[in-house]
Amino acid sequence: MTTGLIPGGHPPEPRPTGERMPQQRHEPDGRPALHVDDRPRSSVITARAAASFEPVGRSVATARSFVRDTLQGWGFADIVDDAVVLTSELVTNAVVHAGTQAEVLCLRAEDGVRIEVSDRYPEREVPLQSAHAAMSNLDREGGRGLQLCAALATRWGVDYTPTHKNVWFQLDLPERPVGTRAAGPALPAELLPLADSRVRVAVLQIDRKGAIGSWNEDAEHLFGYAPDDVIGRPLTDLAAWPHTPGTATGIAEALRLSRWEGSYGIRGSDGRVARVYASHLRVRDTGGEPSTVCLLVRDHERAVLQTPQRVHTSDQGTGSDGQNTDPFEVFIGSPAPDDLDGLLQRTVERARDMLDGDSAFLLLATDDETELEVRASTGLPSARQRFARVPVEAGPGRYGSARMPAVHDDLDAVPGAVPLLSGTGMRSVVTVPLKVEGRLTGSLGVAAEAPTRYSNEEALRLQFAADRIALAVESARLGELERLRRGSLSFLVEASDLLAGTLDRDQTLALMAQMTVPTLATWCAVYTIADQASEPYLSYVLHEDEELIDGIKSLLSKVPPPDPVPTPGARVWTVPGEVAHQAALRTSMRSLGLAGPTHQIAPGIGPTLATASAVGGETVVLPLVARNRVIGMLTLGKPTDEHFRQEILELAEDLSRRAALALDNARLYSERTAISQSLQRSLLPPGLPNIDGVEVEVIYRAAGEGNEVGGDFYDLFPIGNGAYGFAIGDVCGTGPNAAAVTGLARHALRLLAREGLSGPAVLERLNSAILDEGDRSRFLTLLYGELRPQEDGSAELKVVCAGHPLPLRLRQDGTVAAAAEPQPLLGVIEDLELYEETVTLDPGDVLLCVTDGVTERREGTRMLGDDGLADVLTTCTGLTAGAVAARIMRAVERFASDAPSDDMAILAMRVPGLQQD
Repeated sequence: MTTGLIPGGHPPEPRPTGERMPQQRHEPDGRPALHVDDRPRSSVITARAAASFEPVGRSVATARSFVRDTLQGWGFADIVDDAVVLTSELVTNAVVHAGTQAEVLCLRAEDGVRIEVSDRYPEREVPLQSAHAAMSNLDREGGRGLQLCAALATRWGVDYTPTHKNVWFQLDLPERPVGTRAAGPALPAELLPLADSRVRVAVLQIDRKGAIGSWNEDAEHLFGYAPDDVIGRPLTDLAAWPHTPGTATGIAEALRLSRWEGSYGIRGSDGRVARVYASHLRVRDTGGEPSTVCLLVRDHERAVLQTPQRVHTSDQGTGSDGQNTDPFEVFIGSPAPDDLDGLLQRTVERARDMLDGDSAFLLLATDDETELEVRASTGLPSARQRFARVPVEAGPGRYGSARMPAVHDDLDAVPGAVPLLSGTGMRSVVTVPLKVEGRLTGSLGVAAEAPTRYSNEEALRLQFAADRIALAVESARLGELERLRRGSLSFLVEASDLLAGTLDRDQTLALMAQMTVPTLATWCAVYTIADQASEPYLSYVLHEDEELIDGIKSLLSKVPPPDPVPTPGARVWTVPGEVAHQAALRTSMRSLGLAGPTHQIAPGIGPTLATASAVGGETVVLPLVARNRVIGMLTLGKPTDEHFRQEILELAEDLSRRAALALDNARLYSERTAISQSLQRSLLPPGLPNIDGVEVEVIYRAAGEGNEVGGDFYDLFPIGNGAYGFAIGDVCGTGPNAAAVTGLARHALRLLAREGLSGPAVLERLNSAILDEGDRSRFLTLLYGELRPQEDGSAELKVVCAGHPLPLRLRQDGTVAAAAEPQPLLGVIEDLELYEETVTLDPGDVLLCVTDGVTERREGTRMLGDDGLADVLTTCTGLTAGAVAARIMRAVERFASDAPSDDMAILAMRVPGLQQD
């Protein structure tokens, strides 16, 4: 910044070369583009100060300080605040929005001051007078800055030159007697405030313990107590303090404030309560002992002590055009932001500018008013405080000055008085409450880096602004809560539907993480616990930036997992942030060739700075509890210096309960499925034996999701003496009950066949075993046979077909015929008379055995049937056994578009032809 000051004299007008007086520019439709004042400027300029500011954000604060110091040096304290607000807006437009250097020129005249702010962006157009939407756009030069000029300045205008655009405004000094700090206009006697003929001011001095130390003659006259009757007694014995609903501050707290002003009652010696208006001032004697001096008058004589409220141009109910203006809109700007965050951010920025502070912050109260949550700030070193909470009444880090206006001259002398500012470098602060109908709804504060910057006058001004925005803020907050609750319900309904739609454990874990990121958190990790004796296992990690997932997963896998505490609710987990910060610090110092601090960090972590930033914010852990057991933990995290809102944590807790039940259901389903599949696999043949001179192929498909074995079964096993037993059968029904009979039949066939029994004897004994099952028995169709390869290259088969679809024989000439006769099925009658048939397969012949799931394949009213199967088999001449089975299965699948509803088994045996030997 460069400045120049020229006191006194008659300097030339600024920028005499090429400057034009403001004109009204007209658009083609004849409407004026913007109203600018073309009246003459101040005739005599007595002083001038100029400064240039670079296009950086800090220049706005520097410009405010420059204007404030200049005007205070000229003795223009009455218009300093309005000048600072307008300059802040115009310089912000130049250095932030226009991105150019800003030049500020202050001109002192006899009746006021003129300030000019110019930038090097002359091509920006002046908005149309009727284009309100453009005027209200915060990113335009014609936005709120020009609206504030219209509201606050006596005169203002916009000048253009080929190289500059110059916005100027003029503020006239109020007519007040010279040398007074504050003065009101001369009033007729009938308008003066009423007072008794003898105004009495009671003077009390209260020591640090709240006891009365002095009591003057007027106090004795007003309340009827002699000094000896009250000295040494606590003031609380006499004071009738008004207990406002929603507040807990009493007179004891008010006596400890540096300054307080207001009304309460004093109980006189006659027992009656006299209403008084009081002004308290906290002082200390030369020995450092604090006490409070209290001045009290009758309440109707409050004008004697009451500090007159300073009426600003922005606080008056009438605009420059004579129309009524809304004080809220003048402070916030018009139009006001339609969202809560925008409204709060605009509020802190305006409060900071109004008091020329270095930072400002706004906190909103929780529903029970026990905590305050940081919702907006400006000028603080980082946004680490956002959504952080501090208690109001008690506890560590409590915010003790939330319910009443308070001024802290030096936070170094009272550390922790405003927890939000700890470690920020701010020294002085003024805070005021936001109240709606006596209920605490928030707190607004402005802070500065220098001590003793603020007095009670600034506190009153800030309270005046807070009173005008409190209702709007509360209304916007309630609207936001309502939208959040509605969104939460929709979110939980959708989450429940998604979680209920899968029983796959891995998919459930993925859904849990995807529903929380980025809706609830920036990153998420899910730990699972197999059983009570197992340690938590990191099962899934997700970040909204996929490139950071591996780094976070590496970090979390190297640190101890959180303790599986079943207590509901979110608890803070600081380990990831601390370890990431330490490791990143070591990495950074190593890259600089410095020896890092000796921290106990697991070797091999080494996260990048990006990983450290990703997990450097608040991390919370929510238990996943299902059926009274902790089955895992849901970990949610924010990036560096961010906190979770309480509403988000409550929503995450609801989600964790639903997710825990879904995850446990998926676990139980996976366990039962694994058991079922293991048992089913035990029912299948261990493998097909190699038979010299015979090709064998089997295709098996069990109907139903998750079934590996159904009611259909097959088997091929050696009997002895070069013979092999084969079987293909179909138990009535599907699923586990049919699979149980399948196991009985397959194992019984092997045992009986190896005893040397003939085919009919094997099936008759199997029939008895099935009938012995009683109510659990099911009828069974079965094709059983014995295969013996012959020396001449053929194969001899002895077959028994008990109620099963007949086997088909394909000869080399393409003819197809049944290879057996039908006989009674098993599991229905006790006395069976079965017989076996002998079939010889010549070289090149194929024997095809299937279950009824193949022949009864349907598409509407059509069915494949035995004839359809025979037609397909005639096309398989010359194919190997594997090719024959594959062609049959392909034809079955293509016959209908729907998935098969019955189990299917295909057994193909072929004697190789002579040309293939």
